[in-house]
Amino acid sequence: MSAPIPFHLAFPVTDLEATERFYVELLGCRVGRRDARWVDLDFYGHQLSAHLSAPDEGPPATNEVDGDDVPTRHFGAVLPWDAWEALARRLEAAGVAFLIAPRTRFEGRPGEQGTFFVRDPSGNAIELKTFRDPADLFRTS
Repeated sequence: MSAPIPFHLAFPVTDLEATERFYVELLGCRVGRRDARWVDLDFYGHQLSAHLSAPDEGPPATNEVDGDDVPTRHFGAVLPWDAWEALARRLEAAGVAFLIAPRTRFEGRPGEQGTFFVRDPSGNAIELKTFRDPADLFRTS
């Protein structure tokens, strides 16, 4: 696997200040550039751009994955196992509700991973995951 190239993701938020607090104070992001209607965040080496927008209408769609209703629209990061566990503890201590609580998915199969989901203040679903063996990220068998 080659060295990762940072990705850029722009996403809608309804409260810029609450969004910045959540990503900086709870997820450990750094703030980059900002404007009155958007803020760039360093999300584990990738660029997120949170843009003020009207709230989405209707319930979010989900797909069943390994027994969980996973939001079809989500983004996230793959962290080292110890950083993933520390982040889960930090979010729990801060009283953040897990959309899907920390668990091991696909246990004993290719792609075995630790995963959890949270929502940011605007309702965007975020998945944080980890692999004991980073080579399992794209392994199929």
